[in-house]
Amino acid sequence: MEGAMHRAALQRTCLAARTRGRGCGKRMKRSIRAQGGDMPAWEQQELEIEQEVLEVQRAVEQELQRVRDAGQGHKNKQEEETNFDEEVVQIQERIERATKLLKRGLVEREKDVKLLLLATLCREHILFIGPPGTAKSELARRMSMICRGNYFERLLTRFSVPEELFGPLSMKGLEMDQYVRQTRGYLPEASIAFVDEIFKANSAILNAILTILNERLFDNGNKRIPVPLVCLVGASNELPESEELDALYDRFLIRKIVRQVSEAGLNELLTGVDLEDDDVEQATEGEAVPVNPSLDDEQEPVLLVEDFEGIRKTAIAKVTVPQTVINLITDLRTYLQDKCEPPVYVSDRRLVKAVAMLKVAAYTNGRSQVNEFDCLLLTHCLWQRTEDCDKVEDWLLSQLSVDDGAKQVKYLLKGLFARACRAQGDAQKCASIEGEVSKVKELLSLKVSALSDTLVGGFSSIRNHLWIGQDDAEAIVATISPLMEKNRTAVEELLGEVLILEVAMSRKTEPHILAELLPAYWADFIRNGPTGQ
Repeated sequence: MEGAMHRAALQRTCLAARTRGRGCGKRMKRSIRAQGGDMPAWEQQELEIEQEVLEVQRAVEQELQRVRDAGQGHKNKQEEETNFDEEVVQIQERIERATKLLKRGLVEREKDVKLLLLATLCREHILFIGPPGTAKSELARRMSMICRGNYFERLLTRFSVPEELFGPLSMKGLEMDQYVRQTRGYLPEASIAFVDEIFKANSAILNAILTILNERLFDNGNKRIPVPLVCLVGASNELPESEELDALYDRFLIRKIVRQVSEAGLNELLTGVDLEDDDVEQATEGEAVPVNPSLDDEQEPVLLVEDFEGIRKTAIAKVTVPQTVINLITDLRTYLQDKCEPPVYVSDRRLVKAVAMLKVAAYTNGRSQVNEFDCLLLTHCLWQRTEDCDKVEDWLLSQLSVDDGAKQVKYLLKGLFARACRAQGDAQKCASIEGEVSKVKELLSLKVSALSDTLVGGFSSIRNHLWIGQDDAEAIVATISPLMEKNRTAVEELLGEVLILEVAMSRKTEPHILAELLPAYWADFIRNGPTGQ
């Protein structure tokens, strides 16, 4: 009977707290002091419980406000990490100059240009897949002009022979019983190369080209010589169908589907754009001609072949990859290989090279740490068939905007609440629970700060990203913005519940007050807890 009366009193208290708000606390305090012993014990206890609830809520609201204010400090810290090296600022200027030169006069090729330049900075190879006449070879020629390196170009057929790529046999060498090639002007001495219809390479060509692409070595006779190749641009109208070409296909870290100019861009394409830049005119005249590497003081800087290896080594040494990004990449491969149908195979070598690419992307954006938005570049790395590209992009966007870890925190919080109820105000037990809750609070606080920074900052990490085009950036923001706003609200609510439990444990709150503070958790505890408890 007394238990039923007490539960009814608790229900009335909860209703009063919700309807009267914070101001009722002060009035009730005055009422308690005025009435003193005239008030029934149960009613006085009810008012004290309500006062305790309101004080906890005030403390929680203050802590939540502190977390929101801390977001600005977190943002300032990020700004301090940006542009950590003056040299990076100069690199960014040169990349922007190179990007302008590469895309001058081309329509709807911004993404292709950025990916080609990123591949070159990473000393990786890029594959363009698309119909003829979509400026694939033009981009490679312009890239050779930008970096002022030797250029090689060849169209393969089913009847192509090794001499077309690696040079003719040396007649003098044959006279001396040496099987060597004259490689001058061929692929083994090129810095930038373009090989069209690359998947038509036969077995006589495959072994040599695989060694060149991966190890940067060429077997010439009985000697293995280093190759100065920075980037090979492969092109094909279709994906490889033979298994013997899988190894060659895997050598291209970045893969990009090149499409015809859209109907909206045809007007600009057919109207034509004047090529006023002398460098671009030179780049369109066929094979690249070596350019004097000295720059006049008035000329804007461009990237040289010598810069690429230095940028890559510096990025790998200085940039770190946080555990959150590693977990994201791991989960992505698990999703592709175990949950997609048909499965999408991602080799270990491809993952390692993809992480190195993310480091270069972060470094050139002026950051000392890879962030989750850099992982959007994996859309162009971790697919096998053209339809897989959308799967990778959709999965990444969903993970960047929705926090699946909230369910785990919710489950953990239920366990902590149950322990808090069993503690019954015991000082030692409450202190132990408070320490565990504080760790959860720190995790959620960082999450709220990061989400707030992204939303308040207008997604600057995406819109100002050096390797994400403007149109792509706006499309990404439009997709994840509403989902991320919803996610922030959910995480803030969860953080509020964590803070309530932390403050309650610091005050050694008893179970009947915890029931008022977190009624949903109390209901779950009563419903699912052991009958004896």
